[in-house]
Amino acid sequence: MSRRNIELLLLLIASPIVIVLFAMLVVTGGQTLSVETLAVPLGIFGSFLVAHLAVRKLAPAADPALLPIAFALSGIGIAFVTRILPDKALSQVVWLFAGVVVMILVLAVVRNLDKLANYKYTLMVVGILFLLSPMLPVIGHESGGGQLWLSIGPFSFQPGEIAKILIVFFIAAYLAANREMLSVFTWQVGPFNLPSLPTLLPLIVMWALAFVVVVLEKDLGLALVLFSVFVIMLYVATGKKLYLVVSIGLAVIAAVALYSFMGHVQARVAIWQDPFADAQGAGFQLVQSIYSLADGDLFGQGIGRGMGGNPIAEGGIPVAESDFIFPVIAEETGLMGAAGVLLLYLCFAIRGVVTAARAKSDVSSFTAVGLTSIIVLQAFIIVGGVTRLIPLTGITLPFISQGGSSLIASFIIVGCLLRCGDEGTGVDSEMRQTGTIGSHGTNSVLGRVALGKRLTGTMIIYSVLFGVLVANLTYLMVIKAPEYQNMPSNNHTMAREATMERGTISTVDGTVLAQSVRQEDGTYKREYPAGTLAAHIVGYTSQKFGSAGIEAAYNDTLRGEQNFASFTDVVNSLAGIQTKGNDVTLTIDATIQRAAQNVLEGQVGACVVMNPETGAVLALASSPTFDAADYEALLTAASDNSSDSSELFNRATQALYAPGSTFKMVTLAAALQDGVATADTMYDSPGTMDIGNAPVTNVKKRNYGRITLEMAMWYSSNTVFGQVGVQLGADLLVQMAGNFGFNEDIDFPLPLATSLMPDPEEMTTWETAWAACGEPVGEHESPAGPQATVMQMCLVGCAIANEGALMQPYLVDGVYNANGERSFSPMPLKLKQAIDKDTAAREIEIMKGVVTDGTGSRAAIDGVAVAGKTGTHERGDGDDDSWFVGLAPANDPKVVVAVAIERGESGAGAAAAHDVLETALEVTGAL
Repeated sequence: MSRRNIELLLLLIASPIVIVLFAMLVVTGGQTLSVETLAVPLGIFGSFLVAHLAVRKLAPAADPALLPIAFALSGIGIAFVTRILPDKALSQVVWLFAGVVVMILVLAVVRNLDKLANYKYTLMVVGILFLLSPMLPVIGHESGGGQLWLSIGPFSFQPGEIAKILIVFFIAAYLAANREMLSVFTWQVGPFNLPSLPTLLPLIVMWALAFVVVVLEKDLGLALVLFSVFVIMLYVATGKKLYLVVSIGLAVIAAVALYSFMGHVQARVAIWQDPFADAQGAGFQLVQSIYSLADGDLFGQGIGRGMGGNPIAEGGIPVAESDFIFPVIAEETGLMGAAGVLLLYLCFAIRGVVTAARAKSDVSSFTAVGLTSIIVLQAFIIVGGVTRLIPLTGITLPFISQGGSSLIASFIIVGCLLRCGDEGTGVDSEMRQTGTIGSHGTNSVLGRVALGKRLTGTMIIYSVLFGVLVANLTYLMVIKAPEYQNMPSNNHTMAREATMERGTISTVDGTVLAQSVRQEDGTYKREYPAGTLAAHIVGYTSQKFGSAGIEAAYNDTLRGEQNFASFTDVVNSLAGIQTKGNDVTLTIDATIQRAAQNVLEGQVGACVVMNPETGAVLALASSPTFDAADYEALLTAASDNSSDSSELFNRATQALYAPGSTFKMVTLAAALQDGVATADTMYDSPGTMDIGNAPVTNVKKRNYGRITLEMAMWYSSNTVFGQVGVQLGADLLVQMAGNFGFNEDIDFPLPLATSLMPDPEEMTTWETAWAACGEPVGEHESPAGPQATVMQMCLVGCAIANEGALMQPYLVDGVYNANGERSFSPMPLKLKQAIDKDTAAREIEIMKGVVTDGTGSRAAIDGVAVAGKTGTHERGDGDDDSWFVGLAPANDPKVVVAVAIERGESGAGAAAAHDVLETALEVTGAL
C-alpha cells in the first residue's frame, strides 16, 4: 500500500474518534443526532480530505501518519473547545481551516528546505524580532501574567509561536554548517577534552536569549521550549552528551537566579509546591485542575458531564479552553482517554523522528528534530504544569488548545515535516551535507548510523517524558483521587453532594437521626430532625467543613456507592446512574441513648452502653453535646476562635481519662488468673503505706484493717491493690491490660483514641502500685498509664461479662437500599480471649459485692443483681472524676454500662449508671 493510501486509511480510522466526541456532546446537550448537528466534525474531516489530496500532489513521499495524528488531535481540540466555550467554537473551526490552508501553502511554496539555509541569519533576525515584538508600546500587551501578545485593532496574535519556527530554521542551518566544529573539543584538562569557549558560545547565546525572554516577557514556557529545543538539536548534530550536562548546569543557574530575583517565578514555584495554601487565590486554577483530574478516574465522567469545563461559578477551571484544556479532557474521558491523547503526541514524536532519520540533508533532519521537539516539549510542559508535575508555565497544548496563533503554528510545523519527509532519501543512503565547513569541504556527511543512534536516544527521552506524564496522571487520578475528592474544600464534591439524595441514618428502633430533604431547585439539604440525640455518633456532612461521625465513616454507603443489595445496584453504580443512597440503621436504641444523655445533662463526661455478647453499642453519649442542626454555627465559631467547640468533642471515644479504681477490674483479673491471689487472700489495708519508698493512700486515708482481696475490691482499697500490683509486677500488669485492648488500635467507625499503658521496663515499683489502682503517675519516655477512654473501660466490663471474650465493638446494625433490601448485617466478631471463663465468673461474684456491700450501692436496682466497680480519680485541684462500670443481670449479663463524670460528686458515676442500666434492662426485656 502506498504512503498516501495509508494516510487515507488512517484518516478514516481517526474520523470516528472526532465524530463520536461531537455526537456525545450533541446527546448530552439534549439534541438529536443528524447531519446538521454533526456538521462541524464532518466539515473538519472534509478539510483534512482536501489536505490529503494536496499532500498527494505536493508531497507524495511524505510521512503517512503525521496528517491523521494532526486531524485526531485538532478534532479533539475543537470538540472540547465547543464543550467549554460554544461561542468560541466557530472561530476555532475557522482557525483550523486557516491552519490547513497555511499547511498546504507551506507545501506549495517551500519546495526545498535546504534553500532556507541561505537565509539563516535573516531568519534569525526576523525570529528574534518576532520574539521581542510584544515589548512594543501600544500594540504589545500583557495577558495571563506574560507579555506575549500583539494587538492591531480587533486582531491579536502571539508572535512567539511563529518565532519558534523561524529560530528552529536558523538553528538547523547553523548546525548543518558548523556541526563538525561544534563536535571537536580542543580544550584539554588532564585526561578530558572539553569544549572551548567559542565552541560553547552558541549554547550560551541561546541560554541568554531564553533568559531574556523570561525577564522581559515573563514567559517561562516559551523560554524553556526554546532552550530545550536547541539543546536537543545540538545533541543530535554533534552526539556530545557533555552539551546535555552543561545545559543542565546552565538551566540550574538560570532557575536559581530567576527564583531569587523575580517574584513572578517565586509565585509559580510556591503555587506548584502547595496550591492548597491559597486555594481560593493564586492556587485556585491549579486546585480546580486537580479536582477535575481526581474526578476523572479510569473512564471519566462522560463527555459534557465533567465540571472543569463549566463556568467558574459552577466548579469550572479558569481559562479551561486554553492552558487548562487537558484536565477537562482527563475528567470527562478518564485516565484511559487522557493517556490516549498523550499517546497521540508520542506517535507524533515517533513519526517526526522517523522523518528526521529519512531526511536527505542535515538541514532537513535537524529541522525535523527541532519542529518535532517544539510539539513534544510544549505538550510535556503544559500537561506537566496542569497536573502539578512541574511548575505551571502557561503555554498552549498544540492542536488542542483554543487560539489561532498556536493552531496556525502547529500546522506550519506539520507542513514542514511533510516537506522533510517528502525529500527523504530512505535509510540506505547517506545524508548530504549542505554548505562547507572550512577545509572539510562539501563532501562531509552525517552517516545514517551515527544519526540513527542519536535519534534513538532522542526518542528514548521523548518516551520517558510521556511515561512520566502517564505515571503522574495515574497517581493523581487513581491513587490520590479519593483524598482530593474528600477534601472539605472540594467544590466539585460539594456540588455533586448537593444533587445527591443521601440515605437516612436511624436508630435500631426507627428514630430518624439524619435525612436528605429535596429543595425547590432540585438539590438536597441534609437535616438532623432528632436534635441532640446521638449527635456525636451521627456527626455531620457539610459543603464547607467536610464530614464527621457516621456521615464520614459510611459516606460511600450513604451515597449508594458501597454495600450494594442487588445486581441492579451494581449496574447502576458502574453506569453512573444516580440513585438514592443506602439507609444506615445504627445499633443505638433511642430510649437508651436518651437515658445516657439525660444522666450527663449539665455535666461534663461520657457514657457507653454495650451488649457484651455481640459488641453492639446500644448508646454512646458525650456531654456537653450539641444540636446536630446547628453544627455549622459551632464549627464556624470554632474556626473563628470565638468558641472552644467542646460540644463537638466526643469524650466517649476521644478523651483519655485516668480510670481510677475501675482499672482494679484489670488488676483483679490478673491476680485471679495467674494465681497471685484469691478472693480470700488477706492483706493489710492501712490508710497509707509506703510502696517503693513512696506513699500509696486510700481515699481520705481510710484504714480498713486486715481484709480479704474481695473486700478490698468492695471498698476500693488502694493500699491493698498497690500491694497486689507489686506482686504481679509491671510486665504482668501491662500484659493483662493489653488483653483487654490497652495499647492497641481497635477498629471502630468513630475516631477512637488508643488507651495507654507504660513500657513495663520504665515503671518503678511505686508507679506499678499506683497503676494497679488506676492512677497514672509515671514520668518517662513512654506515656504514663493507665489512661483510658470510656469506651475502653466499657470493653473491659464487656469481656468480664462475656465469659472473658472481648468482642469487636460496632455501631451499624444494617444497611438497606432505596427499595428496602438489606445489603449488610453485622456478624459478631471475637477480638480476643482476655481472661478465661472461670476467672470472669469469679470476678463477677466479687463485683456484685461492690454494689451490695461496697462503694457502688447507688447502682443497685430492685429485682436485678448488678455487678460493678466504682472509680475516683483525684484531679489534684480539689475535684474528682467519678467513674462506674456496671453489668447486669449479674448472673447472665445482657448490658454493660461505663460512665465517667468530670468533677463529679462522690458516687455520681454509680448513680448515673443506675438510671442507664435500668432503662437498658427494660428495653432489652431483662427487667
